[in-house]
Amino acid sequence: MSNINSSQNYFLDTKPHYAILDGLRGAAALMVLWYHVFEGFAFAKGSIVETFNHGHIAVDFFFMLSGFVISYAYDDRWKTPQSSSKKLTIGTFFKRRLIRLHPMLIIGAFIGLITFLIQGGVKWDGSTTPFHWTMIAFVLTLFFIPAYPGAPYDIRGNAEMFPLNGPSWSLFFEYIGNIIYALFIRRLSNKILTLFTILIGLLWTWFVAFDISGYDMIGIGWTLDSANFFGGLLRMLFPFSLGMLLARNFKPVKIKGIFWIATIILFTLFSIPYIPKTANISINGIYELCCIMLVFPILVWLGASGTTKPFTAKICNFLGDISYPLYIVHYPIMYLFYAWLIDNQLYSLKETWLAVILVMIINIALAYACLKLYDEPIRRRLSKLLKA
Repeated sequence: MSNINSSQNYFLDTKPHYAILDGLRGAAALMVLWYHVFEGFAFAKGSIVETFNHGHIAVDFFFMLSGFVISYAYDDRWKTPQSSSKKLTIGTFFKRRLIRLHPMLIIGAFIGLITFLIQGGVKWDGSTTPFHWTMIAFVLTLFFIPAYPGAPYDIRGNAEMFPLNGPSWSLFFEYIGNIIYALFIRRLSNKILTLFTILIGLLWTWFVAFDISGYDMIGIGWTLDSANFFGGLLRMLFPFSLGMLLARNFKPVKIKGIFWIATIILFTLFSIPYIPKTANISINGIYELCCIMLVFPILVWLGASGTTKPFTAKICNFLGDISYPLYIVHYPIMYLFYAWLIDNQLYSLKETWLAVILVMIINIALAYACLKLYDEPIRRRLSKLLKA
């Protein structure tokens, strides 16, 4: 059975997909949702996440997958002879990436607006945000303009780049990665790209190991202060560049059952308990760096090599389909869940497991509905309209 599927080839910006990588992206998106459940308990208690501690580094796995997939999908298209109608231009590349990413960002902002209004437009400190600032935040989000800390349109009051839908911050850096790829990184030879990746990796290691952010972990980039912007840029650039290197040098190896093996490995890595600091060195951050720098590349390589049987292929296709919608629309529902936890002083899975199951089901169903009723039809129409 081939490790590549072609379920989404009606979009002009795609080659056949690596089925297992799609499945792993979806599995990681589910783990992000699971991590955010425990983040809610941490918010309610005013503490750090005590269970599934490292789920946030699924974002770094996404960045690596993006680098791999974009390099695989586009690198050879820039090299098409200039006279060919299939020659990829920078303008066409940007159109294709906007068609792929932006429709879901818009629906995520819309769902975020609805859930914020359902909450009564209340900030984390209990004060109420004026309606006009809520609408300004919505319009700015549609155009992907982030909020700076303390901005009047920081409507939740906790300095998120995109207060209507917090996880959009990673797509902000994904956009930057796409721009850097099109204008710069794609032009680098393998040798220069390797040196570039090593340099970024060394800077990122320094930033994390010496805890420049003060977070004692890699969960950085969600706000626009200087440490978060610089750290978020490094956080995106390293796995993205490494993913490109993997794609450029990829040679499949024989491997069976890697989807299930890799999923278990990811879940295990994310579940390791928090590791306290030692002598001002972030051991917790170093552990997460090791996951990103050592384990994730192996999983991506083996995932691209693996083959799927029909049952596993169906699961991978489904998870791949909902991966991006689930990631980009789940957090507005989590805001409502968090408010409920805080209001009722609920602090554990044992107290709330029925509600957690409901939240998981609602988010998966919402993601699938957004995919089928909105995202796929919009992207088909835009692809034809813009001839991208």
